[in-house]
Amino acid sequence: MAVNVSELKEKFAGLFGGGGSIKAYFAPGRVNLIGEHTDYNGGHVFPCALTIGTYGVIRPRQDRKLRLFSVNFEQMGIVESSLDDLVPSEEAGWTNYPKGIFWTFEKRGYHFDNGADLLFYGDIPAGSGLSSSASLEVLTGLMLRDTFGFDISMPDLALIGQYSENNYNGMNCGIMDQFASAMGKKDCAVFLDTNTLKYEYAPVRLSDARIVITNSNVKHSLVSSAYNDRRRESETALKALQSVVDIKTLGDLTEEQFEQYKDAIQDPVCRKRAKHAVYENRRTIHAVEALKANDIVTFGKLINASHVSLRDDYETSCKETDLLAELAWEVPGVLGSRITGGGFGGCTVSIVKNESIDLFIRTLDSAYTEKTGIKAEFYVVDIGDGARALD
Repeated sequence: MAVNVSELKEKFAGLFGGGGSIKAYFAPGRVNLIGEHTDYNGGHVFPCALTIGTYGVIRPRQDRKLRLFSVNFEQMGIVESSLDDLVPSEEAGWTNYPKGIFWTFEKRGYHFDNGADLLFYGDIPAGSGLSSSASLEVLTGLMLRDTFGFDISMPDLALIGQYSENNYNGMNCGIMDQFASAMGKKDCAVFLDTNTLKYEYAPVRLSDARIVITNSNVKHSLVSSAYNDRRRESETALKALQSVVDIKTLGDLTEEQFEQYKDAIQDPVCRKRAKHAVYENRRTIHAVEALKANDIVTFGKLINASHVSLRDDYETSCKETDLLAELAWEVPGVLGSRITGGGFGGCTVSIVKNESIDLFIRTLDSAYTEKTGIKAEFYVVDIGDGARALD
């Protein structure tokens, strides 16, 4: 369905009845230009918010009921719950995400005397790695903050979303996805130090190029994937390094320092994980410097190097996303291409010269389908603002 806020409100009234204070909100998905799997390793990330995301409509209730409906999962109908039943369960399906935000608010000391009716609609492709879950979390947090009058900053809403996903949904993610959704700014990427949460907006001026996202249509579920394993492996490497050098995170190290101390990590797999975290953090810093200097060629080369590291050292790519990146590197006018997001499927992000976009899509579309039997999807994207009220 086309995203029409008036239609979503009408749908809400048809499901839950009219009247009362019905308000609509939006929180975007994100694409990370560079800085992958650095956000839980104390490094830098460089995501931007997209113009696709999750829409929500909310109205407070007089009782303690929660009634939730997703246009994307219409077959589930209205899912009824309660403020007294904020416990994750498999049967709750997608509603575990908004329920987790209610739960986290309560844990933070923000108490609800009454529940709410909530409707959601997302236009982020499921399983694409463009952060539909973070978008849903930030959206729910913003709706609850406004509806129930809590005094919470946007960065804190991002932290609430991360805490909920870590502790209610069992996904040990870093802060990047929620922060990008909450704090995005049109035509800018967010250069975020995940160790301190200091950030700056860096204008993304690609002159005669665009960002193209290619969806491999290989679905991944991060909770059940090796994502949490990577985090444990990185933590093991950090502990080993801390026995020989005074650091708090892997992001504290330069490449030279890592090479000096890496033999303290006895497990070769954990050593590779740490190498990626250290080198990727430095790549991200250099990439932002290159972008500020309008050196798009260097920016693209760093994006390519990021993919190679994710493929070889962090091993979060897969044969389909490797193929998409490798095909992209061969197309004239492609400045850089890599897997983006948590990995194990999902999307690649490419910087493509305007005159090469049609060739890029044609080339990857035919070669990818021929070699995998899967049809890829392409999105030439714009960078949008962060989460916000729509009326």
